This record gives sequence, structure tokens and C-alpha cells, in this order.
Amino acid sequence: MKTTILAGLLMLVGSLPGLRAQGGLVQGTKSKGESDAVMALMQAANGGAPDGVIKAADDLVSKYNDTPYKEVALYLEATAYQRKRDNEKAQIYAERVLDINPKHYQAELLIGDIIATTTRENDLDKEEKLTKAEKLLNDSIANVQSAPKPNPQLSDAQWDEGKKQIAGEAHNDLGLVALDRKKYDLAVKEFQTSVDMDPQPAYQVRLASALQSAGKNDEAIVVCDKLLADANLHPQIKAVAEQVKKTAAAAKK
Repeated sequence: MKTTILAGLLMLVGSLPGLRAQGGLVQGTKSKGESDAVMALMQAANGGAPDGVIKAADDLVSKYNDTPYKEVALYLEATAYQRKRDNEKAQIYAERVLDINPKHYQAELLIGDIIATTTRENDLDKEEKLTKAEKLLNDSIANVQSAPKPNPQLSDAQWDEGKKQIAGEAHNDLGLVALDRKKYDLAVKEFQTSVDMDPQPAYQVRLASALQSAGKNDEAIVVCDKLLADANLHPQIKAVAEQVKKTAAAAKK
């Protein structure tokens, strides 16, 4: 799971503990059983193990299909499956979230991310997939801007930063979509936007790669040098940055 998705997930789950109403039931629930099932889901989500989240979400939705926490449960289940690398089920559950709330920016981002990262050059439905991902990712960017805070305890500054991270991830995925279409200048623009919003090394190395593919080798080398100056850079990102720099340098000769 990406860092920003996880951050959004924690913001969402973090809004649940204060929902205990008078009588000990979670606000909006109609019985002790439903209330306990919601709390079990919250505890599983805070625990982090995806199988526990899947079981707790299934228990809640199967027993209390009209629960006001169905949207939350299905989204948590989608993210749990994504963490298990079961992208097919992750997408299915995220689609169910959008059936309930068509403006659920996190579900839009999750599906768009899966499509952007798994679509292959020889897929017969490649363009159909990429068009769907592009729409979902742009919708996610638009919808998060008008979304209310998922946790009232967040400050305005924290929520603004959260929105930037989510939008940054969406722009990163739009960069991947552009790469799949071999639209390198557009990919550069999208990756640069993602870096401006959230300067993660993963976004920066993709920017460098897109710059090199677009023939902007000097700019690619500058980005790579900045990354490689970090002694704590992840080995995988370091290897990619070194290769991009090598390719860019060779292209200049």
C-alpha cells in the first residue's frame, strides 16, 4: 500500500473512536451486535493485519448490510486486499464503495493506481483501461479538494497536507498512464506535479526517467544527482536513479 493511501486510511479510521454514543453503542448502530462488529473492524484496522481486516469487514457487512459503516468496511477491505497483492479483489471492493459513494476519492485513487501499475503494453484492452484510470484519478483529485475532513481532530493544515499527498499520488499515477501511452512530455508534467505536492524519492526517480525518455537528459541527470546525494536512499530507487543517469549520460554523447 502506498504511503498516502495508508495515511488516508489512518485518518479515516482515526475518526471512529469518538463515535461511542450514550448507552455504549457506536453512533448510528441499532444493536449491541452491530456496535461490537464496528468496533471489531476498527480494532482490526488499527492492528494492521489485512486478513483480520477482511474478516471483520465481512462479518459486519454480512450480518448488518444496512449499517451506516458499510462504506468504511468495504473500503478497508479493498485496501486490505491491495496489501495482500490481490488486485482483482481490491478493485472489486473499491467498486462497491463507489456504488455507495461515487465521490469516494480514496476508492477512485485505489482503482486508478491498480490500473496504472498493472496495465501492460500488449493488453488488448489497454486503452480502455488507461482511459478508465485517467478518469478515476482526475475525479479523485477533484473530489478530495471538496471533501470534508475524515477526522475532525485534524487541523486545517494537516488536512491540507493530506489532500496534497492524495493528489500527489494521483498525479504520479497519471504520469504512469502517460508513460504507458508513450506521451513523455505529459508524463514529465504529471510527475513534476506529484513531486511538487509530495517530494517522495519514488516520484522523483520516475520524473527523472520520464525526463530521460523525453530527451531532456541534462534535467534527468540533475534529478538523479539530487537523489543519489541522499545516503539513506532506498537501494531499489538508487539502482533506478543510477541506471537513468547512465542512460541519460550516454544519450548526450
